[in-house]
Amino acid sequence: MKRTAMVSLLVLGLGAGLAEAGDIEAGKVRAQACAGCHGKDGKAQNPEWPNLAGQNANYIVRQLKAFQAGTRKNELMSPMAQSLNDQDVENVAAYFSSLKACE
Repeated sequence: MKRTAMVSLLVLGLGAGLAEAGDIEAGKVRAQACAGCHGKDGKAQNPEWPNLAGQNANYIVRQLKAFQAGTRKNELMSPMAQSLNDQDVENVAAYFSSLKACE
């Protein structure tokens, strides 16, 4: 197997492991606070707010951590993200990624 193919498989394997770190049921409970903007099923009614249903868990984790770190700013999301601990972030990401994406 070529080196680049082996590296790709390793990266894909590591990424898959990160997405499984969250507890979907715990995330569902914690995500109730997100429903006002992102919809109770992860599908926002307002086009200004993103749909989270079916979104990649690792992407959600990265974005929430960016809000927490202040590298991504939003007057609504920044304080919401600050209220989450690391496990909450993983759980919420697992929950939203488990939902059926918008069509």
